[in-house]
Amino acid sequence: MGKKAIVIGATGLVGRALVDQLADADHISKIITLTRRPARHSSSKVINQVVNFEQLEEYASLFAADFLFSCLGTTLQQAGSLAAQRKVDLDFQFKAAQLAAGSGVEHYLLVSSSAANAQSRNQYLKMKGELEQKIKSLPFARISIFQPSLLLGQRADFRLGEKLGSYMLPLLCAIPWLRRFRPITGEQVAAKMVLVSGQSGPAFERFQLDDIFIKVINS
Repeated sequence: MGKKAIVIGATGLVGRALVDQLADADHISKIITLTRRPARHSSSKVINQVVNFEQLEEYASLFAADFLFSCLGTTLQQAGSLAAQRKVDLDFQFKAAQLAAGSGVEHYLLVSSSAANAQSRNQYLKMKGELEQKIKSLPFARISIFQPSLLLGQRADFRLGEKLGSYMLPLLCAIPWLRRFRPITGEQVAAKMVLVSGQSGPAFERFQLDDIFIKVINS
């Protein structure tokens, strides 16, 4: 019997690819996408629920599932302020994780970032590291954290910094000590997440670009 998955951040670069690939996965029978605006999908497996992330507690019943895939994220430019970005990238994701843990979700899968560190001077990497630390305190049977670098793919919104990076990083990463920052596509990250969700694994695992995603790229 297939399992039930919840996806937050389903309209983003990784999230869109993830929903498509989960819909084709044999071990998944139902996918609930929690979004701020309606998001249609062609697969009958996918059910969209529009929620107010400011009041996620009101939707606690939606978090009863086997998996929670957390792909939510924004940029400082989109959010308008660091406080607003922290609300999306840290507060909303942690609240969703708390509700999922309280609803019996066994496996939590998070898209974080390469070099995430709660002690970092970079505010983006700091909030990603803080989220990882907070997630580890929750009673999931299994936690899988994915730390990609620059994500490549077709986004709904234009991001100048990422566009420039997509041209420059592949060239810079020809330098051996910079290879750990090489870009990866949203589809490749999603593929690894789906693969991990269909296999057994340890209670906690962190997948870094250096040693894990290269297997997806070369597969």
